[in-house]
Amino acid sequence: MKYQTRKKALVLLADGTIFYGKSVGIEGTSTGEICFNTGMTGYQEIFTDPSYYGQLMVATNAHIGNYGVNDNEVESDGIKISGLICRNFSFTHSRVDSHGNLKDWFAKHNLVAISDVDTRALVAYIRDNGAMNAIISTDIDNIDALKKQLAEVPSMEGLELASKVSTTEPYFVGDENADIKISALDIGIKKNILRNLAKRGAYIKVFPYNSSFEDLAAFNPDGYFISNGPGDPEPLEEAQAVAKEIVSRNLPLFGICLGHQVIALSQGISTYKMHNGHRGINHPVKNLLTGKGEITSQNHGFAIHREETEANENVEITHVHLNDHTVAGIRLKDKNVFSVQYHPEASPGPHDSEYLFDQFIANIKASKSVTS
Repeated sequence: MKYQTRKKALVLLADGTIFYGKSVGIEGTSTGEICFNTGMTGYQEIFTDPSYYGQLMVATNAHIGNYGVNDNEVESDGIKISGLICRNFSFTHSRVDSHGNLKDWFAKHNLVAISDVDTRALVAYIRDNGAMNAIISTDIDNIDALKKQLAEVPSMEGLELASKVSTTEPYFVGDENADIKISALDIGIKKNILRNLAKRGAYIKVFPYNSSFEDLAAFNPDGYFISNGPGDPEPLEEAQAVAKEIVSRNLPLFGICLGHQVIALSQGISTYKMHNGHRGINHPVKNLLTGKGEITSQNHGFAIHREETEANENVEITHVHLNDHTVAGIRLKDKNVFSVQYHPEASPGPHDSEYLFDQFIANIKASKSVTS
C-alpha cells in the first residue's frame, strides 16, 4: 500500500487532545482506555493478551509488523486489544516461519489500527496526564460526533471485564496422568501460564470466572491458581470469595497480576487505579527475600496499596517494583499462598521470574507430603 493513498486517521483523547496519523487500511472507529507498551518485541502476544481487553494500545517500538505473524505466538483465541496506534506500520515482513502479514491478520479480526502517529509525543502526554479513555477513527471530519461517542465509554475504574474474556466452559490442559492437579480460575488467563504449569508436570482444569470454590474443589486439585486478566479487580466479588475460602483452608494458591490483586482484596487490602500502569518487558523488580533483582514483563493498570499491605500482620511484601516502589509480590504468613503483580510466564519478555512456577509446584508437593 502506497503511503500517499492511505486515509487520514486520528486519536482523540478524553480531554479533547488530538493526534493525527494514517489508517493502515482498515477503516472504522474504536474506543477504549489508551495505554502504551514499551516492549521492543512480541507484539502478537501483546495484542492477544486478555489483560488488554478494552484498551487502545500505543506501541512505543518504532516498527510494528516487520516480522509478520505466527499462528503459534498467541496468548488467547484472538486479538484482545480494541485498537492499535503506532509510528511505522510494516505492510511487508521478513521472517522464515511467518504465517502472514500483520495487515491481513488485523483485517481478519476487523481491528482498527493507525500509524504515522507521533507516538513519542503521545506517550509523553499520557505519562504527564495519566491513562484516560480515547477513540481512534478514520472519520476525521466528524470530531463532534466522535467526542459524543467517546463520552459514553465507561471508565476502566470499577469496570468488570473478566466475564468478557473468560472461558464459558471448563477445559483441561496437560497430561491427565500427571502427579499434580491444579484448578485454575480463568479471569483472563494467558496460554503461556498454562504451558508453564503443564511442562512442570501439572494437569490443569481451567474454570470460568464466576465459578465457586466448590466448583474448583470438585476436581480434587492439589493446588489452586488465579489468573491475570483485564479491568478493575474490585467488582470480582466471586473470585475474591474463592480466594478467601482457599486461604482459610490453607491450600496451595498462586496468583498472577489480576489474581494477585484478587488475593489481596480477599485479605482486606484495597486496590487503586494507577496514574499510569506498568506495561513492558524490562521492568525492574527486587525480590526482598533473596535480595536479587529481576527484569520482568508487566501489564497492569491497578495495584494494591502498599501502606495497607505493610499494616496487615498476616501479609508480607516479597517483591517491589524498583521504579516506583509499588508492591510487586506478597505472601501470606503461615499460609501456603503467594502472588505477584507481574508476569513470570513473560511471552513476551525475560525469563528471570520463571522460578515462581517452580516455587508453586514445590509448595504443592510439600503440601501433598504433609497430607498424604
